Amino acid sequence: MPECRESDLKKQIEANTLTGLYVLYGDEKYMVAYWAKRLIKKAAGKTFLDFNLQCFSGDAAADALDDAVQALPFMASRKCVAVSDLSLDGRTPSENKKLLQLFADVPDTTVLVLSFAASDPPFQKDKKWKKLYTECSKSGTCVACRKHSRPELKKTLVAAANRRGCVLQRVDAGKMVRYVGDDLTALHGELEKVCAYTGSGPIAPKTIDLLVTRNLEARVYDLSRALLAGHSGQAYRILNQLLEQNEPPVRILAVLTGAYVDLYRVRTALQSGESAMEPAKYFPEYKNRQFRLTNAERDAHGLSTQRLRASLDILLAADLDLKGSHTAEQLILEKALARLLLAARGEKSA
Repeated sequence: MPECRESDLKKQIEANTLTGLYVLYGDEKYMVAYWAKRLIKKAAGKTFLDFNLQCFSGDAAADALDDAVQALPFMASRKCVAVSDLSLDGRTPSENKKLLQLFADVPDTTVLVLSFAASDPPFQKDKKWKKLYTECSKSGTCVACRKHSRPELKKTLVAAANRRGCVLQRVDAGKMVRYVGDDLTALHGELEKVCAYTGSGPIAPKTIDLLVTRNLEARVYDLSRALLAGHSGQAYRILNQLLEQNEPPVRILAVLTGAYVDLYRVRTALQSGESAMEPAKYFPEYKNRQFRLTNAERDAHGLSTQRLRASLDILLAADLDLKGSHTAEQLILEKALARLLLAARGEKSA
């Protein structure tokens, strides 16, 4: 059976047409856990859960899993067996063979759910896992929960706020994504906080600014904008805040360099007569994160390619100093910021 989309899985759950084996995995762990919960709830039903729902951890013995899967449901047409984060480590070849046989022939009276909400099985790299995935894809339904695009994230947040009795505008949902990033677990945690503060009704933009915790990428993005605008006071305040919060200087510099690389790529694309989205065709880090290019397009106006190249040289020198110099890391960053401010103003950097 080909890989199933999340939308198709939703239809199966709503139509109550579940059968056989389901494998849920992917880099969006929030959705893996979400769909596993919905699958298990629908497959197990509401009565006699002590008999019709059996949950196992990933190191459960193959024989124990087989006994659970083969056992008949009690006063129901089906039962559910749920296995969270199945592990193949330490299993004998005989154990692995039993698992493959089990997954290949799940009875009609059982829905078997394998979910990987806390681990990343190496389906493409490890021989044992590759064999397991091949068998599961033939006999069951595999659902890969991928990172959502920016529009999807905004839509999800707006709907989640509505379920909590609050109204979140799409533009403010976009601000939350910009502040927090694309991790749904983190986004829902911040939304819970904002909704609890608001109570009900419209969520004010100032509430988001007040309560939502900005991730490193968002704060360094603010730092890059301050540098490009020549706002030295703001730039050093942001840097000091990051250092006081124990953000590693190497990480700060890496994210800041990424922001300048985005600017350079967009600037050269526009200079070549292409759109700002052109770099997404060649660099995989922009997959589902095209907003980085949109932001860079907005900030690139008025910047010359020469100045951006000079800025990247400054960042490279700072990176080499951080990794190979005995100079205090804060001093290296402060010097780099001073040189970037000079470069942004078109002056000769010191």
